[in-house]
Amino acid sequence: MAEVQTVQGPVDADELGLTLVHEHVRFRDEAVTEQWPGRYDEQLELDAALLAVNAAKDRGVRTIGDPTAMFGGRDVRFMGRVADETGVRIVACTGIYSYDYLPHYFENRDIDVIADHFVEDIEVGVQGTEIRAAFLKCAADAAGVTENVEKIHRAIARASVQTGAPIMAHSMPAVATGPRQVEIFEQEGVDMAKVQIAHCGDTDDVSYIEALIDRGVYVGLDRYGLEMYLPIEARNATAAALLRAGHAERLMISQDFCATIDWFPLEAAEVFETSGAIRNWSMTLVFDEVVPALREQGAMDDGAFQTVFVENPKRWLTA
Repeated sequence: MAEVQTVQGPVDADELGLTLVHEHVRFRDEAVTEQWPGRYDEQLELDAALLAVNAAKDRGVRTIGDPTAMFGGRDVRFMGRVADETGVRIVACTGIYSYDYLPHYFENRDIDVIADHFVEDIEVGVQGTEIRAAFLKCAADAAGVTENVEKIHRAIARASVQTGAPIMAHSMPAVATGPRQVEIFEQEGVDMAKVQIAHCGDTDDVSYIEALIDRGVYVGLDRYGLEMYLPIEARNATAAALLRAGHAERLMISQDFCATIDWFPLEAAEVFETSGAIRNWSMTLVFDEVVPALREQGAMDDGAFQTVFVENPKRWLTA
């Protein structure tokens, strides 16, 4: 039986169970955290993570994929504590989450050297621990696939080819980054069965998503609750169309929820809620509202639910 690395060690893939493949137990700027640690409340962050993960556990979730990479404040020790205290497995990643910026350290080193850093996380351990990353993470956003973004993607691809680890790529459908991201992975020889293009659910252009599926990748409908990108009704309509078209085996449904995130002041959360930019964003929204809606529309039965939330994460992580 294939194994998957978690922050508590390797487990048989069949033990993953119901999985949310794209959630964050904490997201923060590691440079700010290092320089001004007093601006952060570690206990508050832990309490928020435990609350969110336990709520997901109450809905049957047994595993969470946490794609927090460099620049998102990745901390596998924190993830380990959350996993220990909730009993929910957490699968960690390696990679660089950047829309363009690279520190001089990586800017002045070649692609293979960057890839070596990722390989170390996968084969040896992350942040001086024995916790090994299970997948790779990169990103392209509004700036598109810039020179630095391409460099990161190629390093991610080479680490995948060397280790066999799967890839999750943050994308932005509004500027159609997905096809170019897939093209880079293809050029580097990555097995497309290992690739997941995240945030495809930010568009209701079903043909755009299907064109990516046709290239053999998984697509993430994984930002439920973030209404500023696409309202839930449009997200559900897109998901239903893809399910009815027979694409269940290529879909990942999640929320990209951050139990805490330091991008905005705490008081901004209320503004986002009242403005409609976010709505019921949580680690349980897909179970509380999305799945019931898709079932009511006749788009998701028990088999499709099992495929999307159990089989697909397992197949992607062990491809």
